[in-house]
Amino acid sequence: MVIKLFEKESLIKGFSLFFIVIELFLSFIFYNYYRLEEEHLSEEIFLEMKNYSFFFDDNRFDINIVPKVKESQLYELYFDNQNLYILVPLLDDKDNSLEIIYPLSKYKSKLKNIQYELLGQFLILSFIAILISLLFAFYALHPLRNALLLLEEFIKDIIHDLNTPITTILINLKMMKRDDEVESIAQSANAIAMLHKNLAIYLNDSNFQKESFSIKKVIDEQVKFFYSLYDYISWDIDIKEQTVVSNKNALSRVIYNLLSNACKYNTTNGFIKIKMEENLTLTITNSSYGIKNPSNVFNRFYKESDRGLGIGLHIVDKLCKELNINKRLEVSKDEVTVTLIFN
Repeated sequence: MVIKLFEKESLIKGFSLFFIVIELFLSFIFYNYYRLEEEHLSEEIFLEMKNYSFFFDDNRFDINIVPKVKESQLYELYFDNQNLYILVPLLDDKDNSLEIIYPLSKYKSKLKNIQYELLGQFLILSFIAILISLLFAFYALHPLRNALLLLEEFIKDIIHDLNTPITTILINLKMMKRDDEVESIAQSANAIAMLHKNLAIYLNDSNFQKESFSIKKVIDEQVKFFYSLYDYISWDIDIKEQTVVSNKNALSRVIYNLLSNACKYNTTNGFIKIKMEENLTLTITNSSYGIKNPSNVFNRFYKESDRGLGIGLHIVDKLCKELNINKRLEVSKDEVTVTLIFN
């Protein structure tokens, strides 16, 4: 799952970057080429007008007699709102000049034809650029993909191998007489087991089977675990017995990660309030020092401090989507509330 997501994101980024570079290069080339074609068209019309002034054998041009102008204004191409024109001397007439006229509308029509032709060429080259960008992205990512696949398989093997010793530790701890030291070891072992489950869910693309179960029991189990670790926090639990249809293990992961986050980033002598409404809306509120970037908290690997791995809330986001649970984050100056709405 992680490899697929990373590969997809990397492929999109690599493709986008290479494609943008090619498109910018093509745009620069075609823009300059269009400017040259525009100048070439103007020069071509000017030469044809000049030639017409000698032979008058082209019906594309009109003529007009205008008052004589300075010598420096002769044989220059001019534009006005309606026409292109040049001024040439009129033989045997010292007071007037000859104005040769070409309609601006026809000039613009020729420019538009050039634009369409260049646009067609640009689109063809853009399509080729898309193919080249995709091939380049696949080629550039191939070695990285192989390395990541090996790394993912290695991590999965480690997680699988960790399952047996963690289970053995937890089973033996249950059989031991509990004192403060054993209880501390049990809490640490449970924390490792929870992290192990988080990593297992994060690396696997599972299909979650839904079932009916008590939401109160799931929340009470998680609260019991965190209460022993964060007994200095004030806990206010208002959960009535209600049945939900979801995946129990996945929902346990969601509650665990939300409570873990609420505990780790709580304030001194802070509080956590958990309430379940009758319409199957669960709210978890905790005192907080605030969140700098609330829109990023569910992003993978996002952290606002050095604590944690930055995947807990991303797992919440992933599992909520899988379980069809709508989530909402509300942040105030000193409180953070996460709302889960079961559909």
